[in-house]
Amino acid sequence: MAWLTGGVSSNRLTRLVKERGLATLPTEAELRQLKTAGAEKDLIEILRSGRMESARIGPPIPESLIQAAADSREQRFHEAELHLRGAIGAEDSESALHFALGITLRREGQWDDALDELTRATQLMPDLPENHSALAYVFYHFDDGEYAVDEARTALSMDPNNAEGYQYLGLGLYANGQYSAAAHAYAESLVRDPNNPDTYYDMGIALHANGNVPASIKAYEQAIRLRPLFWEAHANLGLVWHETGKLDRAIAQYEEAKRIAPDEASVLNNLGNTYCDVGNYDAAMIEMQQLYRDHPEWGHGHGCLASAYMSKKNYDAAVKELELALRENPSGATEHRVLGQALLLDNKPDQALHELRLAVSLNPDSDISHHLLGTALFQQQQVQEAEKEFREALRLNPSADNHYSLAACLTSLDRYDEALSELEIAARLDPEQQLYRARREELLKMMKESPKGQ
Repeated sequence: MAWLTGGVSSNRLTRLVKERGLATLPTEAELRQLKTAGAEKDLIEILRSGRMESARIGPPIPESLIQAAADSREQRFHEAELHLRGAIGAEDSESALHFALGITLRREGQWDDALDELTRATQLMPDLPENHSALAYVFYHFDDGEYAVDEARTALSMDPNNAEGYQYLGLGLYANGQYSAAAHAYAESLVRDPNNPDTYYDMGIALHANGNVPASIKAYEQAIRLRPLFWEAHANLGLVWHETGKLDRAIAQYEEAKRIAPDEASVLNNLGNTYCDVGNYDAAMIEMQQLYRDHPEWGHGHGCLASAYMSKKNYDAAVKELELALRENPSGATEHRVLGQALLLDNKPDQALHELRLAVSLNPDSDISHHLLGTALFQQQQVQEAEKEFREALRLNPSADNHYSLAACLTSLDRYDEALSELEIAARLDPEQQLYRARREELLKMMKESPKGQ
């Protein structure tokens, strides 16, 4: 009963009974209780008729353990913990009870206490692979890859066909940054347990980290086929599609993840940001406003909501969001740049200059930051400084727009020939843009009328 409560599968327990036999014989009433706790037909049959040479009728299953199993099935983990502690009581010699309590504490997020209980379970039964596998998972959580690998390998040395052992070996290897080896361990696990969606999910993470994006996508898709309501797999698949530029597919996966887990902050954040990336600011605003309404502590995504507000010309609201973004990331070049842009659009050039200078200092290789700083300087009549910034933007990105902005600056300095050259380049780079040709014609007219242009 305790092993079932701790999540050991019925199939695995069937194997263990076949290999090790029984110490005590369950009664018919206890068999019914085990069936309720998750024991399947094969386990029930072998408990009735398996190896019983040394078995005897033992004490009844404690009522507190029966109740803990029921609580665990209903995910009432705190109640299960209390009942398991009652089942252990002063008797400290049952590995299975400590194992079940350790797993329950892990489910509650009490990782230090879980480690203590699983260590005790292993001390009491050091030859059981499940104890070592469970320890491997806890060490993985603590980002201690070496210990996780050691415990997983110990479990596999006892049972080379233990799928869970290979799965947790993969987690330990992943924590060590050995992504290819981790993927291989997951593949070994799937040979032994081919329908485990969690292993496909973990494999997707390792393959993605190792740069094998197509295989990562297939792994996530298989996890979803096996467990359609696996919101984490939908969310991670959305991340991969986002990275590959397939934003419509990313949105579809995030939407499905949201349908399954509507209150998950990371899903709302990723969905809102992807809507921003495709320019659907109305949809982005809906997602981000829900995110901050339901999760006011969430610190990411303010830049996206700011962009949505800017699209509506609500610059005051955009500035407030960007200030929150900078509180979370004070050295964020992008945040300073977008805040500078918002202040520029809100006709606050002095504040805009301050933010844009910071943006350039934090990321001197951003042509957009240099371009915006040049624009702010130009509006403040600091034309020579503006020229330097426009030229730097052009050096970093020789786009039509950067040529055009430099042309405007040169025109204001009465350097018409240079300005004309820049406008002609801009028109060649983007022949569909009527503005460049119109400005070229205006400049030619000015040059005819002014001796400075001759």
